This record gives sequence, C-alpha cells and structure tokens, in this order.
Amino acid sequence: MTEKSSKLKAVLLLQAVIVIYSLSTVVAKFASGYEFLSLPFIGFYGLEILFLGIYALLWQQMIKRFELSVAYVNRATTLLWAMVWAALIFKEVVTIKNVLGVVIILIGIVVVNQDEQ
Repeated sequence: MTEKSSKLKAVLLLQAVIVIYSLSTVVAKFASGYEFLSLPFIGFYGLEILFLGIYALLWQQMIKRFELSVAYVNRATTLLWAMVWAALIFKEVVTIKNVLGVVIILIGIVVVNQDEQ
C-alpha cells in the first residue's frame, strides 16, 4: 500500500470515528422529544452514552495516528455531519449561511492537513 493511500485510509477512518460522535447528538435530540426519565428517553439516552463510549475508545486510537492538532481540526467536521443529519433525519432547513460556514471550516481543515505533509 502506498503512503498516499495509507494516509487516505487513516483520514477516512478518522471521519468514521467523527460520524459516530455526531450520531450521539442525533440520539440526544431524539431523547429530548420524550418526557424526562420515560422509557424511550432512557433508551435514547443509553444509546447516546453507548455512542460516546465507542467514540472515546476509537478517538484514543486516532490521536495515536495523528498529531493532536490535526486530529482536533478534523473533528470540526462534526458541524458538517450535524448539518447533514439535521436535513436528512429531522428535515430541518439548511441555509446558505450554514453551508458557507461549513465550507470555510472545510477549507481550514484542508489547509491544516496539507501543512502536515
């Protein structure tokens, strides 16, 4: 495997970990739709804790592979995933300002990742 494809694989794995983190916010929003301490609330809240636990374990592995500054900059893509989930799952409106803000963040991530090379 070439160094470039190995790096791409690592970045995709990092993004998969970040997607898991972003899904914890999705189940938190579902939990918020139920009465506090009701069975569905507890179920969604438990699922959120599970997602966060899985994320925490995987994140430890990611920060071994990446410089800490690079890993944390990539974590900002959580905003992109949150916007995707908001539109797809909750049918929320995504404005041009939302898209512009995420594009600016993505440009910053690309700049930081290229600086690592």
